[in-house]
Amino acid sequence: MANIKSSKKRARQMLGKRQKNLARRTAIKTAVKKVMEAIKSQDHAASLELLRNAEAQMARAKGKRVLHANTVSRKVSRLAKKVAALNKATKATQETKKA
Repeated sequence: MANIKSSKKRARQMLGKRQKNLARRTAIKTAVKKVMEAIKSQDHAASLELLRNAEAQMARAKGKRVLHANTVSRKVSRLAKKVAALNKATKATQETKKA
């Protein structure tokens, strides 16, 4: 434990920040899992909406420097690619049903 008064204050502040950052990271993980579940269930509309939510949460975390900018960019890109592949697959199945 710190002895200097300002160091003690910084230690107290860091506890609060640590909890907020942990909550943000947990919320992001949950949002990503929800997107992946929507993709597995072949629900395109839900996956788009959940992707938008996950992307917003990751952007906020990037702004607060909870996650590195490149990490956020990589995760969003990979999720968007999976949702786009789902969209392409659903369009292909709809076209085969019409024909």
